[in-house]
Amino acid sequence: MKVVLQDLTKIFPSRDKKAGKEVVAVNNFNFEIPDGKLIGLLGPSGCGKSTTLYMISGLQKPTSGKIFFGDDDVTELPTENRGVGLVFQNYALYPHMTVKQNILFPLENLKGADKMSKEAMLERAYEAAKLVQIDELMDRKPSELSGGQQQRVAIARALVKMPRVLLLDEPLSNLDARLRLQTREEIRRIQRETKITTIFVTHDQEEAMSISDMIVVMKLGVVQQIGQPQEVYDDPVNLFVAKFLGTPPINVFNGKVAGGKLYIGGDAVLEVPGIGDQEVTVGIRPEGFVLDENGPMHCKLSNVEIMGRDVSIVSTNEASLNPVIRSIINADNKVDTSAETVRYSLKPHKVFVFNKETEERIKFEVK
Repeated sequence: MKVVLQDLTKIFPSRDKKAGKEVVAVNNFNFEIPDGKLIGLLGPSGCGKSTTLYMISGLQKPTSGKIFFGDDDVTELPTENRGVGLVFQNYALYPHMTVKQNILFPLENLKGADKMSKEAMLERAYEAAKLVQIDELMDRKPSELSGGQQQRVAIARALVKMPRVLLLDEPLSNLDARLRLQTREEIRRIQRETKITTIFVTHDQEEAMSISDMIVVMKLGVVQQIGQPQEVYDDPVNLFVAKFLGTPPINVFNGKVAGGKLYIGGDAVLEVPGIGDQEVTVGIRPEGFVLDENGPMHCKLSNVEIMGRDVSIVSTNEASLNPVIRSIINADNKVDTSAETVRYSLKPHKVFVFNKETEERIKFEVK
C-alpha cells in the first residue's frame, strides 16, 4: 500500500496561555512512501517523528495537509477504519491475557462483514505467531516472557489483522543490545515476507540504516533529507544530517578555503576546486583518514585503541569542534604509539564542507 503525505503539518497550542507560542511538531511534510517498502523515520527526541506516525495511524489529527493510502484520502478516517497495525515502544500487552488471547483480541473486535468465525480467527492467530516464531508460547502470560518475546507478541497482534500499513514506534528501545540486533533482523525478515508497507520510528541511526529501504531524517518538525541509507550517509545535505548519521560520529573542524585549498588550522589538507575563499565548517568521517607519515594533516596523538580488524586512533587538533578526533584505520597499519603527533592524508569523498552560517553543504569536485 502506497502512503502519501501531502503538506502534512501538526501544530500544538502552547501550554502557557500567556506566552501563546504554538509548537510546530511537524512542518509541511511531503513524502510518498512506496508500496511494500520499509521506511525509517529518524531523528532526535522532539523532532516530530512519532507525531508523524500518530497522524498516519489516525491517533492524532493533522492541523493541515492530507494523508492518502493508495488513492484513498484517509485524513479524516478513524483509526479503526484505516487498516493499520500499530506497535508501541512499551508493547502495550494485556497482562491478564495469554499470548493467544492478546493476538486474537483485534480479530474478536471485528464487526459486520469483517467478522470471522472462531476457527478462522485461531488459524490467523497461529499464522501470525508462527511468522514471529512464538507459536510455542501461546498459552503463556506476558509476565512469563522475555522482553524480546513480548515485542514479538505485539508485532503478531499488529499483523494478525493483515493491515495495509504497519507502524512501529521505537519498538526496540526497551531491549538490551543483543536482543535489539536480533529483533531488528526479525522485523526486516517479517517485512520482506509479508511485503506490508512499514514505517519504523527510531532515534537510533544504526538501527534505521541497517533495516530501512529509505530513511527520513527530521529535525524540529522539518524533514532534512530523504534517501537510501547509504546515499544519505555518503552525501549529507547539511551538517545536522552528517553529524546525526555515523558511529563513531563524524569529526568536525573549523576550517577555511583559500586559493582552492581547504585549511584545517595551518594545514592545507585538500584541494577543493569550485569553492570560493571563506570560513567553513569541515566534517571528516572516521574512515576518511589515511595514515601517512608525509600527510598534510597533523594531529596530537592521544591514544590507540585496538578493535580487532580495525584500529581507532584518538587524537586532538586545535581546530577540532569535537573533544577528540577518532580515526578508523585498518589493523594492518602500524601506529607508532610513542610519537607525539600523527599525520594523515584524507579521502576526498569522506570530507564534507559546510557553510559556516547556514550549515548547508558546499560541494566540490572530487577528483
